[in-house]
Amino acid sequence: MYAIVSSGGKQYKVQKGEILRVEKISGDIGAPVSFDKILMFSDGENVNIGRPVLEDISVNGHIVEQNKAKKIIVFKYKRRKKYRRKQGHRQQYTAIKIDSILQNN
Repeated sequence: MYAIVSSGGKQYKVQKGEILRVEKISGDIGAPVSFDKILMFSDGENVNIGRPVLEDISVNGHIVEQNKAKKIIVFKYKRRKKYRRKQGHRQQYTAIKIDSILQNN
């Protein structure tokens, strides 16, 4: 059983029990999270595709970590012009453990 959810402008395939790293969502560790944009759901036999979203599926989880990702280097360079700019960036993320994928009939 899995679902495709949308969060932070990105799409993620989620299953029960897995840990998902998404763009930062406000909340404390242990706070419940539910996804409202479910794009697809599969129970192993049947596949339901939303047009654009599914209303009768709910994906619930809780926050296990609020942190920053590894640093990336942003380097701008123009040849022969003595132009160089170096900048670092650490993107904030939220780790969510998926507790349940429920089908509300």
